[in-house]
Amino acid sequence: MTLQSLHILNYRNIREASLEFSPKLNCFVGLNGQGKTNVLDAIYLLSFTKSAYTSQDSLNITHGEEMAMVQGVYRGNRLIDGQTEESLTISCGLKRGVKKQFRKEKKDYPRLLDHIGLIPLVMVSPADHQLIEEGSDERRRFMDVVIGQRNRKYLDCLTNYNALLKQRNALLKQYADAPNPPDDLLEVLEWQMVEPAEYIFKARTDFFKEFEPYFQEVYKVISGSAETPALHYISQLQNRELREAYIKTRQRDLILGWTSQGPHKDDLDMRLGEWPLKQVGSQGQQRTFVLAMKLAQALYLADITGEAPILLLDDIFDRLDSERVERIVAMVQGEQFGQIFITDTDRQHLTEIIQPGPDAKIFHVENGQIA
Repeated sequence: MTLQSLHILNYRNIREASLEFSPKLNCFVGLNGQGKTNVLDAIYLLSFTKSAYTSQDSLNITHGEEMAMVQGVYRGNRLIDGQTEESLTISCGLKRGVKKQFRKEKKDYPRLLDHIGLIPLVMVSPADHQLIEEGSDERRRFMDVVIGQRNRKYLDCLTNYNALLKQRNALLKQYADAPNPPDDLLEVLEWQMVEPAEYIFKARTDFFKEFEPYFQEVYKVISGSAETPALHYISQLQNRELREAYIKTRQRDLILGWTSQGPHKDDLDMRLGEWPLKQVGSQGQQRTFVLAMKLAQALYLADITGEAPILLLDDIFDRLDSERVERIVAMVQGEQFGQIFITDTDRQHLTEIIQPGPDAKIFHVENGQIA
């Protein structure tokens, strides 16, 4: 599925824009802070029902305005509500102090979660460096975004588990110093947590068995086989039974005030050779590693769903040598990838590395104005 047109009103610094896109390559050029990333974020919003950069919807409304609207028209045969549709309109309305309105063909969703996966999308941006620098939350989010776009049950289990986890943590804090904590109530919650936790663990395990070859192949292409990367899934559930672990750690959890066991502690081990990537990888190697993860995500989703996801590449060429940039561009312009949106600050740079033609469009962005 490709994004045919995008209409934006009062989204961040873009007051109004109506854009028609190429089904293959679309480039946005402009200085930093002009609004290039905001266009990509509007496209991201229509796939994931939220911004890639903030969870507070009101921050996406142009300063001084009361509402914002983003609408996209998509093309491509897709089975929707039991019928094959060639065109699909998705819209999101934001208003201060009011719950956002997200619609498919002018119909509200019963719940926003039901939209995830309808329009597969992968976004690559400088913020992806958090996969290396930040805690395990970011790396679990990477898994959740990939798996969630192809597995609705996974999202349901994840939502259910997180709600139960929040309840258990609240009880642990409430009764941390109590002489007689409510073991029966904690046990009921723990029993409820086990089933979704085990499904999450299995889905993540199966995903990494399938995903790892894609990652290795993409990294090999980008780096020119210069390094040997390693990416491993780590989970407490790999060597223990969760229900028993809850019982054994309950007293310690009461002291800590939070739940120490479960898939919410899962992580990814990222290495170059035998050494942790964060310790030995140069800036270019770290950027290559993360780019390989994201581009492998796009190829994986394309094979699993039978449809190449929309690919957003936001300022990805910084801190990469020219050879790696050329390999990346050559790869994403190949038949394996679908519609692509790229941002850069240098028009000449883009013209040199992309293959110009009828399937490429270049937009100039200045102070929220797009031409």
